[in-house]
Amino acid sequence: MASGTATARIGIDVGGTFTDLVLHDAARDIVHTGKLLTTPDDPSRAIIDGTVRLLEETGLTPADLHSVIHGTTLVTNTIIERTGATVGLLTTEGFRDSIEIGRETRYDLYDLFLETPTTLVPRRRRLEVPERIGADGDVLLPLDEAAVAAAARRLVEEEKVEAIAVAFLHSYRDARHEKRAGAVINALYPALPLSLSAEVAPEIREYERASTACANAYVQPLMARYLDKVEASLIERGFRGNLYIMLSGGGITTVREAKAYPIRLIESGPAAGAMASSFIARMAGLERVVSFDMGGTTAKMCLVEGYEPNHKFDFEAGRVRRFQKGSGLPLKVSVVDMIEIGAGGGSLARVDPASGLMKVGPRSAGAMPGPVCYGRGGTEPAVTDADLVLGRLDPAYFLGGEMKLDPDRVTRAFADRISAKIGVDAEQAALGVQRIVDETMAAATRMHLAEKGKDPRRFTMIAFGGAGPVHAWNLARLLKMRRVVVPLGAGVASALGFLVAPPATDMVRSHVARLERLDWDAVSALFAEMAAEGRALLTEAGAVEDTISFRPVAEMRHVGQGFEIPVPLPSMSLSAADLPMIREAFFAAYRDRFERSMEDSPIEALSWRLACAAPGQHVDLGGAVKTKPGAGGAVPRATRRVLFEGAGWQDCPVYDRYVLAPGAAFAGPALVEERESTCVVGPGSKVHIDRFLNLVMDLE
Repeated sequence: MASGTATARIGIDVGGTFTDLVLHDAARDIVHTGKLLTTPDDPSRAIIDGTVRLLEETGLTPADLHSVIHGTTLVTNTIIERTGATVGLLTTEGFRDSIEIGRETRYDLYDLFLETPTTLVPRRRRLEVPERIGADGDVLLPLDEAAVAAAARRLVEEEKVEAIAVAFLHSYRDARHEKRAGAVINALYPALPLSLSAEVAPEIREYERASTACANAYVQPLMARYLDKVEASLIERGFRGNLYIMLSGGGITTVREAKAYPIRLIESGPAAGAMASSFIARMAGLERVVSFDMGGTTAKMCLVEGYEPNHKFDFEAGRVRRFQKGSGLPLKVSVVDMIEIGAGGGSLARVDPASGLMKVGPRSAGAMPGPVCYGRGGTEPAVTDADLVLGRLDPAYFLGGEMKLDPDRVTRAFADRISAKIGVDAEQAALGVQRIVDETMAAATRMHLAEKGKDPRRFTMIAFGGAGPVHAWNLARLLKMRRVVVPLGAGVASALGFLVAPPATDMVRSHVARLERLDWDAVSALFAEMAAEGRALLTEAGAVEDTISFRPVAEMRHVGQGFEIPVPLPSMSLSAADLPMIREAFFAAYRDRFERSMEDSPIEALSWRLACAAPGQHVDLGGAVKTKPGAGGAVPRATRRVLFEGAGWQDCPVYDRYVLAPGAAFAGPALVEERESTCVVGPGSKVHIDRFLNLVMDLE
């Protein structure tokens, strides 16, 4: 546990190309950032190396660290790459194949050779157990505990499984059979990781609940080993504080909870960027924001409205077709609602041999070998290479000069790989790469916003990530957005998200009934149970108990509909007197989603959710300024030629981000450099620095 005098915290985001770190110590007024290449063979190495380096640069010791907050893409990568544990599944007798049958729907009606996502548990490792609980919670057939023991022995001793999932019919309504089966398995194999569907995803819908339990078991052993290794490595170097983990929904949790339910970390890393955007939006008073996070491997877009990122409670992992809904494994987890595409600084450009057209991504150079300009063995030009050719990056100031880039190597790579095949010079090829990647991101953002009925012209973009500020101006121009905000330390803003994210979690229980037939006492009891569980978890994660707030929501629909919508509730203690208010809240949410309502149609509730959260901590980014800001003016430190589409080569003043004080203003074209990123200001744009040290760019 952290000592009473330890006040420093470090946020660590492990990406596909770079590992970003932000250290904050409010007591000493320190904000210090770090960025180093990820170590794909062992991500914990970059975590430890970066932490040690930040402590050395700030003169702190491991004993000064109160906590380390970490997010990782390990869970989602494990499912995509199918490198998880050997898993067995116990199901209700007669339902062995439901996880493979799924919903019996086709995500593409016209593809005769449709490829479906492979289940994580093959049929030979799915065993049936005699038992049955009805939809009302009554026991129709008692659990055969001898059959459970026999099935567990077969899975462990014959199939050599490393984890077991248990998913019985209607366990969301009554989990007694699953819990008893878990006790039988634990008695036989105490160290075997076990996932009960009623604990992992206590919600209606058998297929999704079973799929989530299997995915949790699939990543459980690997995640436990990884977290144990990170924790042990920190302790070995003198760390005595707390290690916390970012959840997919944007909250932080304990290592214990992360080991038990690692599937809840599936969007752990990307969620941090959305939390950073929410923090910056609240600080600057921006109520409608598109969060744009472009790193080395992917770009993530998320809506932030009312200073909160949009959330959803289902997710598809390992899609066969990246943007095709229904082509992945369904998971019932709380996640920040964002779109993620293979368009990062490391996205590789190539000429398609069949069509002769240039394509960019989703394949990425990653950290090893990285883009050609890194000089680490890369031979295929990437987006970062194109940015270098176009003058957007300074080859001598990448990572503050720590990492030198090689322009000559990049020019040769473009000549050999692109120019020779499509008959253009390296500059035009690089401009083509930029055009393709920006149009790809713009199309994905338009689709994401259109699905929610939103117009991008009404939103402000907050751009960050190593490559985000480089591409933000052109992306905003394509989306017809008028304002871009780039925070100080934009290149590591995702790591900042870990430090400002609140201790938070989402609880859920299913209780299905028409509104007029609801057992209000039962619903209130569910909320009381969830509140107690959430309070215990958040206090363990460092929250002060009397600061924890609760937000109850019901998932409701008209009777006969297939899907439900979230509806805010007036309180956790409900009665029949609240029925008119709940009905009106449902109609309002329905009209907001579908622009119509059917007030004569009966309504039913399926699931009851409780968002539990404590306040996050504030980080004053002014502590990150290493050089004393000027008196409000903007004096460039150099000039560099940059190629803009439609405007040709332009002489651009280059400004030092760390000496731009609030009130500083200038016009584009220009470049603004900081250690971890460069902001490109296009022709005709106007820039000023606000009182929070954000760079605010207004497009013409």
